Amino acid sequence: MDKPRDCARPVAMIGNRRQFAASSIRTLVGVQPQAAEPALQRLPVPLRRHVYRAAYQGLRVWWFLCRPEVTGVKCVLTAGDRVLLVRHTYGPRGWDLPGGTMKSGEDPSDTATREIEEELGVQIEDWRALGQIVHTLDHRRDRLHCFAAELDNRHVDIDPGELQVAQWFPRDQLPGWLNYYVRPILDRAE
Repeated sequence: MDKPRDCARPVAMIGNRRQFAASSIRTLVGVQPQAAEPALQRLPVPLRRHVYRAAYQGLRVWWFLCRPEVTGVKCVLTAGDRVLLVRHTYGPRGWDLPGGTMKSGEDPSDTATREIEEELGVQIEDWRALGQIVHTLDHRRDRLHCFAAELDNRHVDIDPGELQVAQWFPRDQLPGWLNYYVRPILDRAE
């Protein structure tokens, strides 16, 4: 049951939630594919959040039916003894580590760099690899490449469509409601 099923993807871009959300928005606003990302950024934040939530629910159905393997990254960003946690506007509402889904053929460290820049407005080139975690969760098999980086500055500029909040926490005072992968990944970063 945990083995990924060989399931045809009805849309080639379904594995990447941003691309899936962007395709939904293209249909909604009639924008050509090359202009989809800027159009997504121009939409009002409440509408963008709604599209992300709807796309996530669509992905949950696809995960249930197809049991895919989803490859992504999770990033531990620290500044001294503090760690950055985020809350997404879609999916589980607990505190999580920033990260996202890898594009086809993309190197994991390049994914980490891209995702952190998109979500937090921070450019990081020097990553410390923490290894991989493979686990079945929510009917999909996650293969997460984990990375860590130390920041000199704690200022982040979040994407309000995707992230509700980003907050720095002392490592010994983490909030109570953490998403599934946070503690195992933080344990690797120590």
